[in-house]
Amino acid sequence: MEQAAIGHQLFYDPILSGNRNIACAHCHHPDFGTSDGLSLGIGEGGQGLGPDRTPGTGADRIRKRIPRNAPGLWNLGAKDIHTLFHDGRLSISDVYGNGFNSPAQEWLPEGLNSLLAAQALFPLTAQFEMAGNVAENEVTGAVHDRIDKGWPIIAKRVRTDPRYSPAMVNAFAEVDKSEDITITQIANALAAFMALEWRSTDSAFDHYLAGDAEALSPAQKAGMTLFYGKAQCATCHSGPLLSDQIFHALALPPFGPGRTRQWDPNMRDVGRMGESDRLEDAYRFRTPMLRNVALTAPYGHNGAFPDLEAMIRHHLNPEYSFTNWTRDMAALPNVPWLQQVDFAVWDDRFEMSRQRRQIDITPISLSDGEISELVAFLNALTGTSVDTPLFGVPEGFEP
Repeated sequence: MEQAAIGHQLFYDPILSGNRNIACAHCHHPDFGTSDGLSLGIGEGGQGLGPDRTPGTGADRIRKRIPRNAPGLWNLGAKDIHTLFHDGRLSISDVYGNGFNSPAQEWLPEGLNSLLAAQALFPLTAQFEMAGNVAENEVTGAVHDRIDKGWPIIAKRVRTDPRYSPAMVNAFAEVDKSEDITITQIANALAAFMALEWRSTDSAFDHYLAGDAEALSPAQKAGMTLFYGKAQCATCHSGPLLSDQIFHALALPPFGPGRTRQWDPNMRDVGRMGESDRLEDAYRFRTPMLRNVALTAPYGHNGAFPDLEAMIRHHLNPEYSFTNWTRDMAALPNVPWLQQVDFAVWDDRFEMSRQRRQIDITPISLSDGEISELVAFLNALTGTSVDTPLFGVPEGFEP
């Protein structure tokens, strides 16, 4: 709990960003289900919070939208989780001898106590998320040299800050003096906070599983029967996490800058293939967990669909949904200097054809009533204590 209390303050503190102008909470805020309510986020350089966040002005304005939707943070402390990020680029593995397969490869710092702690490190080094643009600050300059070079700079800021140094000495057994504080303690503190703050296991569905037969309404029970039966949702959304942690192609309508690979000439997002370099992984993305899913709109790895009904209908017939998707379904704050980029991929008929035909699910026919029942069940996955977290938003946080 002591470490989580430190992580709580750090999560809402722009001290972790290169230009000290954005905190983790700007893209993962409890008011928006621990996401940001946008299809593609506005990161470093933006102003405000949630759907009202603006892209900034002048030299500080954003240069690129965040390529993917900001996922919710619910239950990321679960020990069964072995893979994170939409493309799975972080996972439990000993391929580099440090317990993780990550973008930092063998340069990941030692002592990280969980997959969530490792995950917490990477937004800090991402140029458009928190690090800032090259030549703007010493953090992003160091990261431009090598990904691990920026973390010591951030750690120095924290250990020389009187708000954090004494507390971290007290909270971490391996830290005897402030000089011992490294990015490892910062990451572990962030992970402790997220794991405690956003653990959610008290939904109506959880109460039903625990034996309360009246916890679900008739519509929710009908939706549950569909979810685990005719609708085949549980084929991928399985187990306690409601995710198989595997990658599937759903032909979600593309837009935005895409998370392109090095030397990729196309503005696109190839999903898992970007991590694995295997052609068979193209356009496949990790199955999301579904606890509190009703709070985390919009949906899909790029936030292509504004509500649960639209997302379910896409699953039922991806090819039809892809063809009939309209640009106004994307929650994209107006950024005039990026308008040419936002939907440029639609002008590439070859890329659109590749994405359109990569579909791993078989179309299913459901009535409007059955879709409504599925939506009702998904709403039954919302925790009853989501509005009473352990810590909450600290006083003084400025969006």
